This record gives sequence, C-alpha cells and structure tokens, in this order.
Amino acid sequence: MSMQLTIGWLYPKLMSTYGDRGNVICLQRRCQWRDLDVSILALDQESSIASFQEFDLIVGGGAQDRQQEIVMRDLQGEKAQIIKEKLTSGIPGVFTCGSPQLLGKYYEPALGQKIEGLGILDLVTKHPGINVPRCIGNVAFDIVAPTLKADLEEMLGEVPTVVGFENHGGRTYLGDVSPLGKVVSGYGNNGEDGYEGAFYQNAIATYAHGPLLPKNPFLADWLIIKAIEHKYQEKISLNPLDDYLADNGRKAMLKRMLNQ
Repeated sequence: MSMQLTIGWLYPKLMSTYGDRGNVICLQRRCQWRDLDVSILALDQESSIASFQEFDLIVGGGAQDRQQEIVMRDLQGEKAQIIKEKLTSGIPGVFTCGSPQLLGKYYEPALGQKIEGLGILDLVTKHPGINVPRCIGNVAFDIVAPTLKADLEEMLGEVPTVVGFENHGGRTYLGDVSPLGKVVSGYGNNGEDGYEGAFYQNAIATYAHGPLLPKNPFLADWLIIKAIEHKYQEKISLNPLDDYLADNGRKAMLKRMLNQ
C-alpha cells in the first residue's frame, strides 16, 4: 500500500519570517527520499473550513507582532476548533518561534492590546517592553518531554541534544503543560526557569528555529512516523537516511556553544 501524507502549512505568507519554510521542505524531502507520497497544503485566510480537516501533520512558523495579530484574529471559530481537535487526537505538529504563542492562552505584545490565543496549550506569553533586550542567539536543549524522549531513545538508541536559533521578544511561561526541553545553552522560554518550548500529545512547540528540522532531522523523522501511525493506525519504522552532514553540523554547533 502506498502511504500518503498531507502537510498543513499555517499561514505561509504571514508566518515564515525566520526561514521556517525550511521545516516544510525538510519534511517534504525526507518523505520523498523514502518514496512516500507527500503534498503541501497552505492553511490561511483564503482556505475553506473543509481544507483544515485534510492535514496529517501541521507546521507553523514565526511572524512579526503585526502579522501574528492578523493570524490570531483570523484563526478563530471553526478553524481553531479543528486544529484543537486534531492536535488533541494525536495529529503531530511542529510550531516554531511565534506559532507556540498562537497555541497558548494569550500574548501580551510590547504595544497594543492582549491577543487571545487558541488555548490549546496551557501557556502565556508576555513581552516585557520595547526597551528590554530580545532573547537572541544560538540555543541548545535536552529533550525532557517524557513520550518524545522515550520514542527517540527507541528510534536512535540515544536522545540527541537539539540545537537551533532563537530570536524573540516575548517571554513564555508554562502552566499545566510539559516543557519540551531543558536549556543547555541560550535563553529558552523566558531566560529564567531554564525550560524551552512545550510538548502536547504529539505536538512540538519551540522558540528554536533557524530552521529547526534540517538541523535536527531525527525530529523530522519522528513527526513523519507519528503522522503515518496516526493516519494508518499501524506501527512503522522509516528507512534510514544518510544524515552525516546534519549530525556533524549539529555536534559542531553544540561544541561551539558549550565552549563559549
């Protein structure tokens, strides 16, 4: 049986500020290299309610405050409910930079009114003010979300340290939701509590972009596996790919951060 995956791309024109389209390309290529039938579905203002039902895996990227406000005001009602139901059911997703704020309860920008989020993740984001320095630089963290950690251990025999790049003014504070990782180097969610990102069912939320998946292809493979298993209700493993360059690049970057 030929397996087919549809990758939903949230607001590609508004939320691709930091090269996060690289996450979509990475997922697409790693499917194609394994002869999996994959298609990309843009999910934006023009998309019908029905099209929001069609994705098997969802990707969200970053945006400036103005674009993010447009998205958060559009993504309400049925569209928001569909995404919430699909993520709660176990559909996998990766949300980087600004889009985790979208999934949270609200975002308080430096200027302007508080913007309500989808309320899928129990977290809030607050901008401390225009005169407070942004959290910018390379970031590395160890996975602490229990199910993801266990899955990676089973897949790889180890749980690699994740590397990325962060650039955010907002500070995110977690409520009753698992953090994705524990910061090894960098700021993470808020530069205070040592945590990075959030993890819910099979959804990864993180400030790490740059983009995330080409630097950490094991996360891309985990997302693909979860999407196939959820759609076809059978356990699978993927044919290994030659990730020598990506793995060595990640290790070199990590070494540089830890030796600073």
